[in-house]
Amino acid sequence: MSNWDEIIEKLDYAFQPIIYSHTGKIYAVEALVRGVQNINGLNCIDDLFDKAFHDDFLYELDLQLREKAINKFSNIDIDNLKLFYNLDNRIIYNKKYSQGNTAKILKRYNLEKNRICFELSEKGTAIEQNALSSMIQKYKESGYSIAIDDFGIGVSGLKLLYFSEANVIKLDRFFITNIDQDSKKKLFCSSIIEMAHIMGMLVIAEGIETAKEFYTCKDIGADFMQGYLVQHPMLKIKEIKNIYPNIVTLINEDKRANGNASIDHEFIEPIVALDINTSLYNLFIHFKEDTKNNFVPIVDEYKNFLGIIYESDIKKISYSQYGLSLAQNMTYSSSLIKYIKPALSVEISWGIDKILEMYNLKSKDSLGIFITQSDKYKGFINLNSLLTLSYKRNIEIATNQNPLTKLPGNNQIEKYIDKSLKKNQKNITHIIYFNFNDFKPFNDIYGFRQGDRAILIFSELLQKRYPKDSFIAHIGGDDFFVGLKDHNYKDVLTLTQEVQNEFKFTAENIYKKIDKDNGFIISKDRFNMERKFELLSVSSAIIEINSKSNISNFDNTLNILKKASKGSVEPIFSIL
Repeated sequence: MSNWDEIIEKLDYAFQPIIYSHTGKIYAVEALVRGVQNINGLNCIDDLFDKAFHDDFLYELDLQLREKAINKFSNIDIDNLKLFYNLDNRIIYNKKYSQGNTAKILKRYNLEKNRICFELSEKGTAIEQNALSSMIQKYKESGYSIAIDDFGIGVSGLKLLYFSEANVIKLDRFFITNIDQDSKKKLFCSSIIEMAHIMGMLVIAEGIETAKEFYTCKDIGADFMQGYLVQHPMLKIKEIKNIYPNIVTLINEDKRANGNASIDHEFIEPIVALDINTSLYNLFIHFKEDTKNNFVPIVDEYKNFLGIIYESDIKKISYSQYGLSLAQNMTYSSSLIKYIKPALSVEISWGIDKILEMYNLKSKDSLGIFITQSDKYKGFINLNSLLTLSYKRNIEIATNQNPLTKLPGNNQIEKYIDKSLKKNQKNITHIIYFNFNDFKPFNDIYGFRQGDRAILIFSELLQKRYPKDSFIAHIGGDDFFVGLKDHNYKDVLTLTQEVQNEFKFTAENIYKKIDKDNGFIISKDRFNMERKFELLSVSSAIIEINSKSNISNFDNTLNILKKASKGSVEPIFSIL
């Protein structure tokens, strides 16, 4: 065991920033062990902790590394910065494990508990997997934030998401690498983000290395980004920045269509918040002077939202002479922390739809929703305003979507095309026009109900097969529209061909057996003459729009392609 002091002496910490996806401002740094390769017999970080576990020294090693990381972190001159520190799940089985050690270390460096977030990994052995839930529970009971690292590669991911009540999840870099080119990764991550948000968790996309990965993760709702695109892990703390200009530039240059409806600020009531360090007496005075609300939001010194205090919880003290005298006594101090109750809060960047969904799921007796922006308190949306927002949103959706498929309609299609055709548009856009072949004869024989069924089948197919960030719309009747940003034209062609083939195969099941066996139906054409018509299929026309496109020629090009594609079993492609 004597060589452990020498090993620890050789180790250092590098810090990698975690930034807000909508601002480029730093949120936290992750502490990453460096120097393992300088130690004989060790090749990687996992070797270090495996050796400590084997030597029954894991907990002692962690405590010393924890202090080393916190000590270095305390010298970073950025307000309200958080530290993400990785724990080995196995330490909970160590006989020397005890609670309260982190609080002592933080006190030595004058840091509060809310400055540290413990990362617990979902990956590992069966022992580590079993330890994970216990670790989460113990650290949450002690008042620390918890992040689940490597989410998605363990064996119990969704179960863990359900039971853990973690504060943050980190999507494993396997799912982030080339996510802009992989529709399955995009679907997986967007589903996890949506579930996490509804459960009140924040999401970090780690391993971001390209602008396209950044844009895709931002589009599907990731709250934070971490990766080489932002900054490599830095040993020198002076190189950690408060805001990352390269990310700010990417955000400002992002002119792509975004379907996430924003919140009108007129619905956000700027209820005055009190600082956590406010005296008990001033809290009493606040409720006596502000009779409109029976609660008050509480923020920390950085304006981060902490929760609310209800007037009813302090009424007994405030309305008694003894309580008032006690509160006015400067020698008596009473923290507001014990009076704070949790309250439903959401980030403004999540948009109306997700905010309404969260409220409907978690509301119970809630008075409304508190709104934050990059964790900073913004205001409050009361129940009446939420009902108004919900009503307006339903009207907006009904006005702009097709009543059968519930897909966006012509108004949104026009806006999408207009944005795609702007001269300063740097993105490559592919616009796909779909039209059924021989749909009228099918309707004449099988009726409009079966016709609607065919349209719904195709609508669901488009939503299933095209990436999550695609713009999928229903022009009307049997005409559909798909828009994709920043995809390779070969991938677009291949996917569109697959969609056409899949629909043709699926649509056969709508027909009677005799028609399906024949491979055709007999119906009247436009001249009222009976003839054979093939079973339903769909044709497509694709236009690529790039920075060199002749935008004045769009309508003419699309019309030519629509006519050329009619009856075609393969996509017709053109570059504008």
